[in-house]
Amino acid sequence: MNKDTSKQFNEIIEYCLKVFEDKQKDYNTAWRILRTSSLTDQIYIKANRIRSIQLKGVSKVNEGIVPEFVGIINYSVMALIQLEKGMAEEADMPAEEAISDYKKHIYNARDLMLDKNHDYGEAWRNMRISSLTDIILMKLLRIKQIEDNEGKTIVSEGLDANYNDIINYSVFALIKLIIEK
Repeated sequence: MNKDTSKQFNEIIEYCLKVFEDKQKDYNTAWRILRTSSLTDQIYIKANRIRSIQLKGVSKVNEGIVPEFVGIINYSVMALIQLEKGMAEEADMPAEEAISDYKKHIYNARDLMLDKNHDYGEAWRNMRISSLTDIILMKLLRIKQIEDNEGKTIVSEGLDANYNDIINYSVFALIKLIIEK
């Protein structure tokens, strides 16, 4: 296993956490009113935009795909927090608590990645960013179906497992885009 994976993952999540913290300063925890299905749709919009840019080769809005992958990670963490705590009627969470919960969920995703990475032998390093995007979109369609089924699954993993996978695939994409360019 590449010894840099954990370090690279941590570099990416530090960057994402900084964006999350800055947004808390701008907007407080307004996202707490969102249902997880709304967060899923936000993630879908971002992933779909990435795919559109990849297919068209150009973007008319002067933002690349890096901020979109960061948004996917941060919205996925928010969704995990909402799954755990439930939605609120207002921005009811102190910033410190939101950041603490963020760290808990992002490090759980990292630990899952390290376990899977061990078993899969870092196969993600040979994947294309376009494939990572497609897998994220597939995971989102799975999440939407689980949400439409009111969270019930027969043999499949639940919502949290899919959000964790989306976080990890997005981190892999950012490692390739930022650290290993």
